Amino acid sequence: MPLLDDYITDVLMRDLVGHDHKPVSFLVYLWLAAEQSRTKREIRASYQQLAESVGISKSSAQSAVRWLLRRKLLNVEKESSTATPVYTVRMPWRDSARQHAAKSR
Repeated sequence: MPLLDDYITDVLMRDLVGHDHKPVSFLVYLWLAAEQSRTKREIRASYQQLAESVGISKSSAQSAVRWLLRRKLLNVEKESSTATPVYTVRMPWRDSARQHAAKSR
């Protein structure tokens, strides 16, 4: 089982599910983060593959990805408009912790 950052379950879950009322976005983020941790690389998946992996509809997967992009929790790259997206999970809390540590040195 891949190890996930405690922040994901301690803070992000409450933020996405409770505050934003986007539980599907949390499930998509959790699945992508687990896959990225397991494979040690970005995830290439269509909306349909993502939906099937999480157990949601394709339109729910699309909405969740849009929300995660808006929240800057996900990067998506596509070679063309019809290409399969490549997802990279972002963990901005780690970036800010590194910046804070670098400033305090």
